[in-house]
Amino acid sequence: MPPYDFDALWDYQHPSQTEATFRQLRAQAEHSRDLSYHLQLLTQIARTQGLQRKFAEAHTTLDSVKDQLRPELVMPTIRYLLERGRAFNSSGHPGEAQSWFQQAWELARVHEQAAFFAVDAAHMLAITASSFEDKTTWNQAALYYALASSDEQARGWCGSLYNNLGWTYHDQGAYQRALEYFQQALAWQQEHGTAHEVRIAWWCVGRALRSLQRTAEALALQQELLAEWEKSEEEQDGYVSEEIGECLLILGRAAESRAYFARAYTLLSQDIWLVAQENERLQRLKQLSQASEEVSSSQ
Repeated sequence: MPPYDFDALWDYQHPSQTEATFRQLRAQAEHSRDLSYHLQLLTQIARTQGLQRKFAEAHTTLDSVKDQLRPELVMPTIRYLLERGRAFNSSGHPGEAQSWFQQAWELARVHEQAAFFAVDAAHMLAITASSFEDKTTWNQAALYYALASSDEQARGWCGSLYNNLGWTYHDQGAYQRALEYFQQALAWQQEHGTAHEVRIAWWCVGRALRSLQRTAEALALQQELLAEWEKSEEEQDGYVSEEIGECLLILGRAAESRAYFARAYTLLSQDIWLVAQENERLQRLKQLSQASEEVSSSQ
């Protein structure tokens, strides 16, 4: 396996499986003379641990990286800074995470080969920012950096950054502006992304349509997405079912929405991040599926 090819083995939907894969490579890396490869691999093991909410383990893994860093090991240092920041952010400490992402940004942007990670750092600074202004500033900085880069991987961030800008405006209630960014993300993914990424971009467009009270359009879009997902070999997406349920509820079709809320709850309650961060949302889905059932049985 070529050096650093472990990045191609990432499956962000299944971090525990990715950790197991990376650990199989670790023995090989420990016996190699490529310290950079070994340390970068360890940072990614830490990331899989953070995604599983095993934050103490993630920090312990990163401590082992820190102890071996040297000034000439630029890429391992950047990735160490990014993953330390992500571990703090995911565990509910965005303020502490910002200093790590700032260090990663400053180091990565002065090394041409680290353009991808410079964009990553800027996008994480946007995520951890507390104000709308700072979020848009960092998202725009990341987007401009990606667009101007000659590095194909760095340019690959553009679809995600258009999407992030869309959500930043959506959170502010600027739904039309959000829709415009989601449409830009969709156009980018249709040209450069996978079928999965295109479906996610369409979902975001549909979510903005619902916020704009264009509910019938949003429902039709999400129903078409569900049909496409069912034809694919991928796992079902609970967010699509959730949106169909929400649209049906708005349109006065509560009884019909029950099955969609129930499916959404079944799928999304398996997501450890949602369970930890948005438990109220999950409980609402559960209640709506039951409430719809009650309405249905009383008719």
